[in-house]
Amino acid sequence: MNHFFNVKTLEEVSSLVEKFPAVGREIIDVADACSRILAADLTAGRDMPGFRRATMDGYAVHAASTYGASESSPAWLELVGAILMGQVPDFELAPGQAAPISTGGMLPKGADSVVMVEHTEAVDEGSVEIYKSVAPLQHVIDASEDFARDQTVLAGGTFIRPQEAGLAAGLGFSKLEVYKVPRVGIISTGDEIIPITQEPSFGKIRDINSYTLAGFIEEAHALPVRYGIIKDNPAALKKACERALGECDMVLISGGSSVGTRDYTVEVLSSLADTQVLVHGMSVSPGKPTILANSANKPVWGLPGQVVSAMVVVKIIVIPFLQRLQGYKEPVRQIRIPAKLTRNVASAQGRRDFVRVMLEDNPFKNGPLEQEACRMLARPVLGKSGLIRTMIYADGLLEIGEHVEGLEKDTLVDIILL
Repeated sequence: MNHFFNVKTLEEVSSLVEKFPAVGREIIDVADACSRILAADLTAGRDMPGFRRATMDGYAVHAASTYGASESSPAWLELVGAILMGQVPDFELAPGQAAPISTGGMLPKGADSVVMVEHTEAVDEGSVEIYKSVAPLQHVIDASEDFARDQTVLAGGTFIRPQEAGLAAGLGFSKLEVYKVPRVGIISTGDEIIPITQEPSFGKIRDINSYTLAGFIEEAHALPVRYGIIKDNPAALKKACERALGECDMVLISGGSSVGTRDYTVEVLSSLADTQVLVHGMSVSPGKPTILANSANKPVWGLPGQVVSAMVVVKIIVIPFLQRLQGYKEPVRQIRIPAKLTRNVASAQGRRDFVRVMLEDNPFKNGPLEQEACRMLARPVLGKSGLIRTMIYADGLLEIGEHVEGLEKDTLVDIILL
């Protein structure tokens, strides 16, 4: 098998994302659109808000009528008209005139700004003094200031947050075309793995990976589908893979990716119809024995059985592939924050290391030096990849490149937040 441990770099694996298309599309109510990915550009059918509206309580005026106004020399304006909320003013404002207006009210013709009520004083029922001048469009949202008619307000591939859903609703879109939610099958393998409801005997461990992987998938706004624990039996694993591929858009297999007489993942994947093993081994630590196969344009991952290795691989490479299925035009950028290392960190050349770190407040963050001014300290969490506590205590991952022989204490680094 010439693909066996043909190690690829993280960049080489990342480039393979182009081989996989996004999932299908569907039309849903805008009320259900949050956390979905927009499938087509959204174009404004009208100006938004569509009229000049006040952003403050006060008086609608022609800005030029207030120029030079001050507390010692106020501008005197004639009060005219009444502006009712939700209605079009039935009068036009002339220079030297003002009209009371509330926040959100529509400015009458002739008005181009609003004087805040705090900077005015009513003289009588027919006049008001202005103590501060305003510029055109001050305290006013113009008719097309938010969005203009025929403008693309949201591009296809946009993640819909509450604010995007609100914009669509404000433009009158009751339905949106979005990508379907990808289903991700999760298969745990190994004779040593038992259900979490059982008491482990010597040599057995409860199934952790199904739950950690499902959590990462849910966090990424996809739907995890668990297929239980498959013992080290090629026929059983093949049957589980075929079922998962028939029902899901991506499949994760934890365990069975390293070299060993009882590790069958590569052999099983190679035997599936219309399936090609693209990767067996990544030059990363933890996570070197990672498998990626393309089965009828669906990604199938063989993840390390070690719990930390599996989680790190999902975080750094599986999630970007999932985002491709979800319909993102570009992978979502990882959130990174600067920090200063608290100790030396060793690394081997030729691989990319991801070190778990705990973030702490820097007591010298207000110091005069650039390094002292860094707000956070990164304290490495030491431990083997089979120890889940290293991820429990970790706030982020420190990425060390292939051509770096470790990092020294007090080095300024960027930490990938978990």
